[in-house]
Amino acid sequence: MTVQSPSDAPALPAPRVLDLRAEYRHEAFGTGESAPRLSWRTETDSANWRQRGYALQAFGAAGELLGATGRTESGESVLVPWPFRPLASRERVQVQVRVWGDDQRPSDWSAPLDLEVGLLAPEDWSAAFVTPDRDEDTARPQPSPLLRREFDVRGPVRRARLYLSALGVYEARLNGRRVGDDVLAPGWTSYHHRLRYQTVDVTALLREGRNALGASLGDGWYRGRLGFGGGRRNIYGDRLALLAQLEITYADGAVERVVTDGSWRASTGAILAADLYDGETCDARLEPGGWSEAGFDDAGWWAVREVGGPRPALVAPDGPPVRRIETLRPVSITGSPSGKTLVDFGQNLVGWVRFTVRGEAGHTVTLRHAEVLEHGELGTRPLRFAAATDRYTLRGGGPETWEPTFTFHGFRYVEVGDWPGELTPEDLVAVVVHSDLKRTGWFECSDELVNRLHGNVVWGMRGNFLDLPTDCPQRDERLGWTGDIQVFSPTASFLYDVNGFLASWLADLAADQREDGAVPAVIPQVLPETLPAAAWGDAATVVPWVLYRRYGDTRVLERQYGSMKAWVEYVRARAGETLLWDQDFQFGDWLDPAAPPTNPAAGRTLPGVVATAYFARSAELVSQAARVLGNTGDAQAYAALAAQVRAAFVREYVTPNGRVLSDSSTAYALALEFALLPGEAERDRAARRLRELVRESGYHISTGFAGTPLICDALTHAGEVDAAYQLLFQRGCPSWLYPVTMGATTVWERWDSMLPDGSINPGEMTSFNHYALGAVADWLHRSVAGLAPAEPGYRRLTVRPRPGGGLTHARARHDTPYGPAEVGWRVEAGQIEVEVVIAPNTAADVTLPGSGERHAVGSGRHRWVYPYADARLHPPQVTLDSDYDALVRHPEAEALVTRLVGEHSPDHLGGFQRALRSSVAGMSIRRAVWGTRHREALLDRLEAALRELQA
Repeated sequence: MTVQSPSDAPALPAPRVLDLRAEYRHEAFGTGESAPRLSWRTETDSANWRQRGYALQAFGAAGELLGATGRTESGESVLVPWPFRPLASRERVQVQVRVWGDDQRPSDWSAPLDLEVGLLAPEDWSAAFVTPDRDEDTARPQPSPLLRREFDVRGPVRRARLYLSALGVYEARLNGRRVGDDVLAPGWTSYHHRLRYQTVDVTALLREGRNALGASLGDGWYRGRLGFGGGRRNIYGDRLALLAQLEITYADGAVERVVTDGSWRASTGAILAADLYDGETCDARLEPGGWSEAGFDDAGWWAVREVGGPRPALVAPDGPPVRRIETLRPVSITGSPSGKTLVDFGQNLVGWVRFTVRGEAGHTVTLRHAEVLEHGELGTRPLRFAAATDRYTLRGGGPETWEPTFTFHGFRYVEVGDWPGELTPEDLVAVVVHSDLKRTGWFECSDELVNRLHGNVVWGMRGNFLDLPTDCPQRDERLGWTGDIQVFSPTASFLYDVNGFLASWLADLAADQREDGAVPAVIPQVLPETLPAAAWGDAATVVPWVLYRRYGDTRVLERQYGSMKAWVEYVRARAGETLLWDQDFQFGDWLDPAAPPTNPAAGRTLPGVVATAYFARSAELVSQAARVLGNTGDAQAYAALAAQVRAAFVREYVTPNGRVLSDSSTAYALALEFALLPGEAERDRAARRLRELVRESGYHISTGFAGTPLICDALTHAGEVDAAYQLLFQRGCPSWLYPVTMGATTVWERWDSMLPDGSINPGEMTSFNHYALGAVADWLHRSVAGLAPAEPGYRRLTVRPRPGGGLTHARARHDTPYGPAEVGWRVEAGQIEVEVVIAPNTAADVTLPGSGERHAVGSGRHRWVYPYADARLHPPQVTLDSDYDALVRHPEAEALVTRLVGEHSPDHLGGFQRALRSSVAGMSIRRAVWGTRHREALLDRLEAALRELQA
């Protein structure tokens, strides 16, 4: 036997620095920061690797050294402060980093990060917003304007940058070629306060001699129709306008600018109307050929004029742009009962259709979009006032490929009208469009329905993260509802890197917040009423805190702290001396399945219970944010306020034995998860009652927006993990898996958006792509797989898998700011295997399932294998003496028993179910059928059927 001493061990490769990045963006071009913070990841084969130091160096555009830190003793590698002088507008630098670990071996210098600063100050802009100088009927959609300008390039170009924005949305062209790959730019912000601009490298598009710059404009969110019930137009303004500043740096160092001013010319082209809700109408015969190329005759075009009035602050984007992400081919083309041609893309998605067609000039093809079919026809009723229809009139003369420019749709199905000839799957594709966020989170387990549920959550997020977090992407709404993202932000921040995306949205929230601190129900605010309400307005406190916890970014707390405080002070003023927010309009536990279709706010839980619970939660979050920011006075004051609100909640809503008013699952979930109950006895009683209610519901969902994100955690933290799994695995309506069994490919707005007979919910408000109720995915990541942050930014992880529900394996992976982390477990042959991957420069606290053993581990790969027994993997057969919890472990048996009791004694079915699901000890199937007519005959039938089913 040979013993190898440490000195003889082969040396491991030096650590490698990867993914050097600046601020929120993985693309560091056109940054709006003069001192961007830097982050990097380290890859190493060394176990338990910790960074002990780093060095940074920066070089200018000519390769000159701008600065070097030398070795800095620090373990920080995420959002490290910029160590050099502030950068100026337009400045270009290259940055590199190297690191040292415990063994003091340095890494090589990283690959350089190319940083280029955008325009930081108003005086950097010499361009003006210009609009066509003609009258328009802005009460309805107008043809999209075309604007152009020709100019000369006198010699070789070293570099050229085009800075662009618009009042409306734009698509730019330079010498006939499209500029950039953004769509629907500059996106949607609170336009009166903030307007994004884009920076594009157009060096390769210029040529010596004559050039032409042009852009087309669309209404977009700026003056297009927004809101439900018909909505409103021209909310931000009634004139579309372009802002463009082309800066050409010649080889000799001279700089020339081509800017939007009075010298531009304007006309209209093929796009006759473009609206986000209604779709786009295009007549290809009207497109002026070569209008964005040099030499085009624009003699008949109109003049332009500058747009007056105050200019909003021009800001560089914090998050990625909206782009075409992928394309999907049709899975079928069929005829409807009425003879319509229907195309099924197999996935509810957001974007549009691109098609290639051949036909006569003047022939019009029509595309109508919808998410579902109803009785074999396109289900358009849920779209309400959104036409969601594109029309294309052919120019003729050969194959024509077209896709819309200034609209988008939420759809799975498309009804194609007046297609010339036979429509084939090769003729069209669905173009998936959303903000180009970096995917960071994955989950899978041994249950395929749960995997599909998780996939539906991902697709729902993709469709609704189009420039800002919307409620739904298809009907006459598509607004940034605060309640939806408040409950979904933990899930979103696991699945994708949303730090910059949501930081930008939060800046709009602060901008649109009223002076008294009220937070509008939608951001940007475009509704006639503000509608400040609990769980919606609390996005002001919850979302910044989630971003801080998930990304370790204190700046989001710094920027939003005033907004967070203002919201809590608004609620304090509304609650008054009682500290109970039991007045004003409230959404309550919105979309509690007990609420009628026509009144989704009429749930089981008293609105004051929800509102006061959130008041305590937000006060606590402000206290915690103040503590992080070093504001000791505020930290103490808001902690005291939170304690006072909790005490008021208990006095008004909690009995001495721990019963919470409304006696609903949501009320108990709020009380437990927001730590509203004062003592262990009250918490135990609330936990027991929550378990009883969940069982009495037949493990069907009985919560809405306020309770659903909390219910599984409340059960898990109360030691009722099995009940949480029973909720997860329920397939009947209402449940998470019911839509999956109905063929859903995204998360629905209502638990029963589609009824079991295939008809659409009769309520006016029905969407088949709403991510809010998909917030359960965060529980899948943290509890089922067992991967959660213990410290901000995942610097330390909590690894605590909780197997159950008959699952044999589960796995979650997340690209943390420090690198990939992964937790997976598998139960097989009486053993469990737990595998954990911890990113370099981080650590984890691992609690092993079953044994309860705890391990503190460093970075690297860790594995444990040990005996493990899980009765849920092999549940006993169902007999007449089985209770309800045994019955629900066999969904087929439960369905069989329910059907037979209903057939034998319809009048007693409800009573049978209530008795069986009650908390009465020993209540079996046999005892629960007591009182039915011909009881012995029913028992004989049940016994024989169960024996046959399980044979």
